[in-house]
Amino acid sequence: MDRLAVHDDFDRVAAAFRVLLDGATDDELRRRSSGTRWSNRQLLFHMLLVFLIMRALLALARIVAWLPDWFGRGWAKLLNAATKPFDAVNFVGSWVGGGVMPRKAMVVLCDHTVAAMHRRLDHESESGLAKGMPYPTRWDPFFREFMTVADLYRLPVQHFDFHRDQLSLS
Repeated sequence: MDRLAVHDDFDRVAAAFRVLLDGATDDELRRRSSGTRWSNRQLLFHMLLVFLIMRALLALARIVAWLPDWFGRGWAKLLNAATKPFDAVNFVGSWVGGGVMPRKAMVVLCDHTVAAMHRRLDHESESGLAKGMPYPTRWDPFFREFMTVADLYRLPVQHFDFHRDQLSLS
C-alpha cells in the first residue's frame, strides 16, 4: 500500500469537499443530483457518510479477521440478505443528514474525520493493513468479496470520486 498516495487522496477529497460546499449556492444544493434521488446537498452528505463509517468498518474488519473464516463468510451472506433494509437506511440517513446538517458543519466534520483517518493510517502496521474480511458485495459497488484494511482506506475516496460525477453543480 502506498500510504503517501492514500494521504494525498484524503487531502484531495477534503479540499474538493470544501470547494463543492463553499462554491455552491443554496439553489444548487437543493437541485436534484444526476442519477440519484437525492439533492446535491444530500448526495454530498452521503459522500461524507462513508468517511464517517470508516472507523466502524476498520474495527469490524479487525474483529472478523480474528474469527474463523466461516464466520466472516456467513456474516457477509447475512448482510447481503439485508440489502433492502440497508438501502432504505442509507437513503433516509443521507436524505435527513443532508437536509438538516449545516454546510459549515459538514465541512468541519469532513476535516476532522479526514484528520482522524490520517492519524489512524499512520499508526497502522503492515500486518494490520493485510487483515481483512468478506464483505456484502450487494451493498456497494466498491465492496469486493474480501477486503483488507488497506482496501478499506481506499474505499471512501473511490466512493467520493464516483458520486462527484453525479453532482449537478455549476
